[in-house]
Amino acid sequence: MSEKPSTTLPAVVEKIIKPIYPSEPEKAQIAVEGADHLYRELRIENTLMDENGDRVRLKQGAEVEVTIEAEPDDTTKSDGKAADWKGRESRP
Repeated sequence: MSEKPSTTLPAVVEKIIKPIYPSEPEKAQIAVEGADHLYRELRIENTLMDENGDRVRLKQGAEVEVTIEAEPDDTTKSDGKAADWKGRESRP
């Protein structure tokens, strides 16, 4: 089976957003480097799983990576080679 085309961008957790109501989840606001200014922030539920299956949370200021991947049928060939933020080629 072939690997999915993908790119990975560096990002930083800008802030942790506490829920208004206790029944709602805490959110992490993540700024993605290399994204357009108006579209660089993502807000996700601040719950991750570590290698032991334990729930963990991101800390403000944490350096993270955001990976975008797609099925090969959902992509098309590019005229040039894509480069990530450090100038390395992204995976095909």
